[in-house]
Amino acid sequence: MKVLHIITGLGVGGAEQQLRLLLRHLPLSCEVITLTHPGPVADGIRADGTPVTHLGMTGNRDLTALPRLTRLIRAGRYDIVHTHLYRACVYGRIAARLAGVRTVVATEHSLGDTLIEGRPLTRGTRALYRGTEKLGTATVAVSGTVAQRLRAWGIPGPRIHTVPNGIDAGAFRFDAAVRAATRARLGLPPDAFVVGGVGRLVPGKRFDLLVRAVADRPGARLLLAGTGPEHDALLRLAGTLGAADRIHLPGAAEGPGDTRAQSGACERGDGDGTPGIAALLAAMDLFVSPSNEETFGLAVLEALAAGLPVLYAACPALDDLPPSHAPGARRVNADTGALGSALRQHQEAGPHRLPVPAAVGHYDIAGTADRLAALYALAAARP
Repeated sequence: MKVLHIITGLGVGGAEQQLRLLLRHLPLSCEVITLTHPGPVADGIRADGTPVTHLGMTGNRDLTALPRLTRLIRAGRYDIVHTHLYRACVYGRIAARLAGVRTVVATEHSLGDTLIEGRPLTRGTRALYRGTEKLGTATVAVSGTVAQRLRAWGIPGPRIHTVPNGIDAGAFRFDAAVRAATRARLGLPPDAFVVGGVGRLVPGKRFDLLVRAVADRPGARLLLAGTGPEHDALLRLAGTLGAADRIHLPGAAEGPGDTRAQSGACERGDGDGTPGIAALLAAMDLFVSPSNEETFGLAVLEALAAGLPVLYAACPALDDLPPSHAPGARRVNADTGALGSALRQHQEAGPHRLPVPAAVGHYDIAGTADRLAALYALAAARP
């Protein structure tokens, strides 16, 4: 069985890293087309041995990309086309049908109540998604929460299949030596109480609340990994609050696809000196996810795999499991007062690592790949 994955872009991001990790575990022949931005994850996928083609799409309305994509699909003689992220789902479903591919699967990675992939949901966005979804064979939701949202949009229940994201837990195993080296590289005192967060620096992640809460805690520092349009605004806010020297934004960091992060090394694979996610998590004492628009909560699971206590506003991955599966994670109201109170409690308790909870094993990437392969077989067998 030959599978083509089509994704909107391959910069550093959760869906992009998830695709790379899946490709390592899927027992099938796969290739990838990225519509735009063949960034560091594209380089990593190629290094893993999977071909990546850049379509060179210039924008959402670049209709010339459709015939180019159709020709590539037809020439590749694929059994299944699997699309990821909104733009790729819209164009990829149409192109796959025009190319004569009869099995088309799409994964919905980031559908919130009011946002899709961090952008506001509009009536037109929803209509275009629903219209092109009919051209597919199956739609994958990464959590029960996303499946419910798809049903609320009018997607028929039998077409929706929940296949959760997965992680490679061993890649995030805590290492005290990596913790010390990462703190030294970033200029973090060995005894500092370090609060951490990971994600795109966009308004929907609500990292401004985290900056305010940390600024109110004397001696606390914030280590926030990610890039995005809110970077400068967050630094200005920290300066206004008199906490500029305690807020650290090291930039983008490779995730589970980065072999150096998996081995516990401090640098990311491109050698620019930015620590990988595993190293950054090792340097933290508490992980906080203040976003209430999460569709899975991959970063929360990675933090739990690193043995960190976690505070979160929304995490469908944990909501779908009994509380006993993640005793180190606690839901909090994402406002400055509630976060500040929770930070104080953890700061006073002192740094400590927790056993890796059952939730991490539940979302093992090997199981995710097996479930997806089973769905491929089911979808391909349908008349």
